[in-house]
Amino acid sequence: MKIVIIGAGQVGGTLAENLVGEKNDISLIDTNAEILRELQDKMDLQVVVGQGSHPDVLKQAGAEDAELIVAVTSDDATNMIACQVCYSLFNTATKIARIRSAKILKYQDELFQPNNIPVDHVIAPEELVTRDIARLIDYPGALQVLEFAKGKVSLVAVKAYYGGLLVGHALSTLREHIPNVDTRVAAIYRNGKPIRPLGTTVIEADDEVFFIAATIHIRAVMNELQKLEPAYKRIMIAGGGNIGAGLARLLEKNHQVKLIEHTAKRAAYLASELNDTLVFVGDSSDQELLMEEHVDQFDVFIAVTNDDEANIMSSLLAKRLGVRKAMVLIQRSAYIDLVHGSNIDIAVSPQHATISALLTHVRKGSINNVYSLRGGAAEAIEIVAKGNENSSKVIGRTIASLKLPPGTTIGAIVRDEEVIIAHSHTEILAEDHVILFLVNKKYITDVERLFYVDPLKFF
Repeated sequence: MKIVIIGAGQVGGTLAENLVGEKNDISLIDTNAEILRELQDKMDLQVVVGQGSHPDVLKQAGAEDAELIVAVTSDDATNMIACQVCYSLFNTATKIARIRSAKILKYQDELFQPNNIPVDHVIAPEELVTRDIARLIDYPGALQVLEFAKGKVSLVAVKAYYGGLLVGHALSTLREHIPNVDTRVAAIYRNGKPIRPLGTTVIEADDEVFFIAATIHIRAVMNELQKLEPAYKRIMIAGGGNIGAGLARLLEKNHQVKLIEHTAKRAAYLASELNDTLVFVGDSSDQELLMEEHVDQFDVFIAVTNDDEANIMSSLLAKRLGVRKAMVLIQRSAYIDLVHGSNIDIAVSPQHATISALLTHVRKGSINNVYSLRGGAAEAIEIVAKGNENSSKVIGRTIASLKLPPGTTIGAIVRDEEVIIAHSHTEILAEDHVILFLVNKKYITDVERLFYVDPLKFF
């Protein structure tokens, strides 16, 4: 596929790296020649220095032949204009824009139409991150919560702790512990490395376990792997930007929320906009302030300012002062690795959330959801089985008979309103939503090939 990416920042560069590895023809546009040179040295792609919304620059990058335009610069206006130019001059089939401004997103349904601003898919990083953090609040103890099939089924990552009912036991005993709940362990990471989950695999303390189950059963399965944590009630948020404000708006209905904002003007605005959130002005890395606000009595401290260092330092301080859990927003991927192993419980990356959303629209075939995991090395995907027994390699076949790529697990199938946890004898039918976990995302093209529908054999 010929793809033009506008913006070579962390999102654009990471997306290019993902797509080049899948044998796509990638052109990358940016105004920073040095960044483009560095990326071209690492990857097989075309680079063009220039303004991504200018017709001549887009033409030079091959927009005339591109099937997909992805505009992910830091400027919303540039992203929108680039999509408009590609629609007007090059008739580009699919146009994706990253939009960060809440004031624009408020009117997205009216704005992003073919006769207005022709953007086919909008990626809003702040909304994605807010949603991800809200899920973690809903499931205390979870490291990640990924939803598929409109929320009917979830893939959850948890750390197995001493005292968990399943720790020290084989996976085959899971059914004995919770006989009325069907679940499947999709992957296990031990000391940072994946191990294949078999019935004989014994769960060890500190294993990172990815399991899939109907969303209504998530808490029951979590209880088998770790002592179920009490619900979070008191939340302290550091940072009153779009993410902090969005989180407060979501959480204040059912939680006691305090929000720390550094700027007095912004704090006053938030105080007038939020109904049940206590907003105050201050520095979230000020020890005296955190002590005065009794941070030790809070269940969760969430640092979501636009400064990675400030987020990390305030979270570490909050943990030292006694807060139960600390979540931190981190923009730089290198910092995420540093946080792992520290006293901070969960690091959330806007880049990973954005890449996941972008890949959902870029992948070939009937893919509804993509989640990039483990720093981009692994993926969880939802793909719809299309065709019939003649045109498809999966329809009418059992999971045991499929030639799945190495390290690939089918965790569940959603058929209409029914969630079916996958077993070797489970048969795939047309229009099933199939949830897969790939330990190594390099096999994604093999999965796409497996689910390919041969049009010559359809009838």
